Amino acid sequence: MPLFMLILWILGGASLLFLGGFTLVSMREGEKRAAAITAILTTIITGFFILAGFLPAPFQPFILFCMAGILILGVILFSLPAEPVKRLRDVSSKRFDERDIMFARARLQPGSANYASYYSMHPENESSDTLFRAQPGLLSPLARYADPVIFALPEASFTLTEAMHVMVDGDPATEVVCLPENPARTELVKRLTRYFGALDVGVTILKPEHIYSHIGRGSGEYGSPIVLNHKFAIAFTVEMDYEIMGSAPHAPVVMESARQYVEAGRIAVQLAHTIRSWGYPARAHMDGDYRVICPLVARDAGLGEIGRMGLLMTPRIGPRVRVAVVTTDLELIPNEDVPNTSMIDFCTLCGKCAENCPPKAISFDDRVEIDGALRWKINSDLCFRYWTAVGTDCGRCMNVCPYSHPDTLFHNLVRWGNGRSGLFRRMALRMDDLFYGKHPKPREFRLTR
Repeated sequence: MPLFMLILWILGGASLLFLGGFTLVSMREGEKRAAAITAILTTIITGFFILAGFLPAPFQPFILFCMAGILILGVILFSLPAEPVKRLRDVSSKRFDERDIMFARARLQPGSANYASYYSMHPENESSDTLFRAQPGLLSPLARYADPVIFALPEASFTLTEAMHVMVDGDPATEVVCLPENPARTELVKRLTRYFGALDVGVTILKPEHIYSHIGRGSGEYGSPIVLNHKFAIAFTVEMDYEIMGSAPHAPVVMESARQYVEAGRIAVQLAHTIRSWGYPARAHMDGDYRVICPLVARDAGLGEIGRMGLLMTPRIGPRVRVAVVTTDLELIPNEDVPNTSMIDFCTLCGKCAENCPPKAISFDDRVEIDGALRWKINSDLCFRYWTAVGTDCGRCMNVCPYSHPDTLFHNLVRWGNGRSGLFRRMALRMDDLFYGKHPKPREFRLTR
């Protein structure tokens, strides 16, 4: 068999294995569009190499020469440095008041003392908040995507999460356990956190801008100043199921969201209790009973960046995570906080979350400086009002984010390229639109198959 013919057929076989593998993976992920397009490409590219092997001898080296030239050009373009991306540090002049977040404002009952107190301080929010109070509400049977069978599940999860609030804090043991010296001690805590069920975990020094200024919900008296003197913060993530999140913004998405709030809270409570049992102060920060702004803590712990949608963007599975934190005085070694400028650049270029946001709460504009940090401005009022209309916590932005694809070989190759080349990021965005659509439809998910 001639050498050039053999090479072309080997390339055809390699194309069949790679593209065929991606086709099968896409089918398994329920991505029918991606599977169909990849199947067509598999047929065309594999067929080209096989047919090229039958061409007259002079044409075969010419084809290989052209392919080698394209490959070399691709390597050169891939290696070109991208325009540097700036990330300012959070050096807020003031701490954020938890009473201002939508979840705290949603708990205020008209006619109550807390209601009168808050809106006397912030009359500019009352008319806007009246609009979401006029909607059916989260998990309401009157909401647009109401499903009494599915809505019972997140209701149970939120009830369990609230029940765990009594366990977020406590006194440390009087006898201090002898632990390994750093860095072995820090590694022990991280391994333990993963053992409890965390996906990723990091450590940072607790900073004033991480801590809410006043209590807005959870344990403690509403409006009381928050004093948290712990030195370190352990941030971790848990993964939300890709298949279920694909249904966003329909009913199943809140089922999965609530389930992972339970998981994140459970891990935080277990970890905090363990550290207190060792004789060190520790507090869990979980859904409904936070004292810290978890995404900022997680970012400074090296777990990701704050993306266009205002959520933590992780390199591994994008925003498809829930975050919780444990603060403590146990001496640990902080993670090196190296800005992931490739992810910031990707969010700057992408805008798919803004394109698909049902209430148009995510901005297409560039980042602006907010309290000393460059961030994308999110209209939380519009976002929450949509939640209260449809009855779910939406999750559409997570669903369409190109980084949210499963943690598999094929998607990780794309993530690897995104982290190393500005040109690749631009190509990846176009390919994501091709394979998954610029406006992907929510996938159907049923509890019973």
